[in-house]
Amino acid sequence: MSHAFALFRASDAQTFLRRVLTLDAVTSGAMGLMLIAGAGLLGPMLNLPVPLLRGVGLSLIPFVALVAYAATRSPASRSLALTVAVLNAVWVVASIGLLMSGLVAPNILGTVFVAAQAVVVGIFAELQIIGARRLVAA
Repeated sequence: MSHAFALFRASDAQTFLRRVLTLDAVTSGAMGLMLIAGAGLLGPMLNLPVPLLRGVGLSLIPFVALVAYAATRSPASRSLALTVAVLNAVWVVASIGLLMSGLVAPNILGTVFVAAQAVVVGIFAELQIIGARRLVAA
């Protein structure tokens, strides 16, 4: 088994959920910093508006704070985990909606970038729902 999947093999629901939330906070924080600091480079490369990229990066700051807070609760909070999962699901829908709206015209790299991050965020949402369900079953 790979180390990536071993990260989520936890003996209890609390640990599983905290690990998922922690990884979400770390990756969302990294994405936010990349978008804030690198919007000027990424915009032309992806054919996406620089202000959009920077704004999305800035919007991730409070989200990362919420997810980090949720990840540090002991015991883990089912309602916080589900809140984060819903916010992640909204993000996925908004990402797909942006691509389909015609409001932006990303090149193929930009389309792949937006779609790929939506897939990753969707996976986090699903893992958070699984973790919240495990809390109830535990």
